[in-house]
Parts: sequence; C-alpha cells; structure tokens
Amino acid sequence: MDDIRTRLTECFQIVFPDLSDAQIPSASQQTVEGWDSVATITLINVIEEQFGVEMDLDHVAELDTFEKVCAYLQQRCQPA
Repeated sequence: MDDIRTRLTECFQIVFPDLSDAQIPSASQQTVEGWDSVATITLINVIEEQFGVEMDLDHVAELDTFEKVCAYLQQRCQPA
C-alpha cells in the first residue's frame, strides 16, 4: 500500500508543484489553491497514466482529498 501512496504523491506533485511532500497527504479541494475542475481532470489523467487504470468518472466528484483518492486506488489496484 505504501507504493500506492508514493506513486499518488508523485501524481499530486506533478499537478500541484507548489505543495510540499508534507502538505500532500492532507491535500483537499478546500485546502489547495487551484484545485478546480480543470486540475481535477488533469490529476485524473496523471493518475490513470501512472497506475494504468481507468477511473470511474461517476465517482470523480467524490475524490476531493488525497486520502479519498488513495483509498479508491487501493481498492482498484488490489490483486485479484
């Protein structure tokens, strides 16, 4: 699971380069300036490329914090 957090942190660093490593785990749409709908789509695209998954766009609105995105990926990336 640490690998998912590390890789997701890298995705957040790409989309939100002004955030420090310490800020990323608590990042949310409410706390990150510039996390708007365009940034959300960019983040989803970066995550899909990094993890090789297609994210369900019906749930994108719910994925408004680092922790929620991480939990979603942990479920999606579990070995079958």
